[in-house]
Amino acid sequence: MPTVYPCVPGHEIVGRVINVGSATTKFKPGDLAAVGCMVDSDRTCSECQAGLEQFCRNATFTYNFPDQHLGGVTYGGYSDNIVVDERFVLRVPSNLDLAGAAPLLCAGITTYSPMRHWGVTRGKKVGVVGLGGLGHMAVKFARALGAHVVVFTTSPNKIEDALRLGADDVVVSRHADEMKKHVGSFDFILDAVSADHDITAYIELLRRDGNITLVGAPEKPLSVPAFSLIFGRRSLSGSPIGGIAETQEMLDFCGKHNITADVEVIPIQKVNEAYDRLLKSDVKYRFSIDMASLQSK
Repeated sequence: MPTVYPCVPGHEIVGRVINVGSATTKFKPGDLAAVGCMVDSDRTCSECQAGLEQFCRNATFTYNFPDQHLGGVTYGGYSDNIVVDERFVLRVPSNLDLAGAAPLLCAGITTYSPMRHWGVTRGKKVGVVGLGGLGHMAVKFARALGAHVVVFTTSPNKIEDALRLGADDVVVSRHADEMKKHVGSFDFILDAVSADHDITAYIELLRRDGNITLVGAPEKPLSVPAFSLIFGRRSLSGSPIGGIAETQEMLDFCGKHNITADVEVIPIQKVNEAYDRLLKSDVKYRFSIDMASLQSK
């Protein structure tokens, strides 16, 4: 088996093309290619026509989703091989480390897409709430886009790492006086926290017409007082991954700026251990599986 790197839990895959169909024009055997969170969509709905396949109600996702062609479910990175229409295959810049590129197809596009949508550019002030698998990618992208980047964390021991990743400032959110210094000053905040937290505290940090986008998914609903949005015409939104064209744009951007995820590469034999460690937040900041390790199973 060639070296292929799916990212735990196996939704996205980076490796080399083994074979191509006669009608394929984009790839040839040996090319570096990637399959993200989707392998198909209906291609006819308004969302697909707009290049927003991630919102297609008939999309087929890469892992554990009904397979529209073969029956059963999709197995993603745990497949012996995977066959994908070339429209859903992405080209990986040759300068990127493959293991570090695998999470770009999930954590990367999940953080890149809302920043592009809400106009993060040079001169903007951007906040990143939570420094984990999503948050560390958000810091790298915001920095590369030219923004002034502030990381919010509950863990003082993450300050040094946030600065290493490119943050201009780090705020320990438990310290009210540190939070007050930033009230009404952010153009955009990306909230990557999946635990229950006080979303209002971050909404108050937005300037007029500022936006906070949720990419984390807390188990319980967040309480949002209406007046925190009304005064300042602020907005609260959510965002999943991006469409195929935007995902390719993100990969090309990463190639230009040499951006990859911080990963720990593991053999397939340690995947269960990796899941246990994920539950304990014991990873900086993503696991990638070296599927060549199947040969030594």
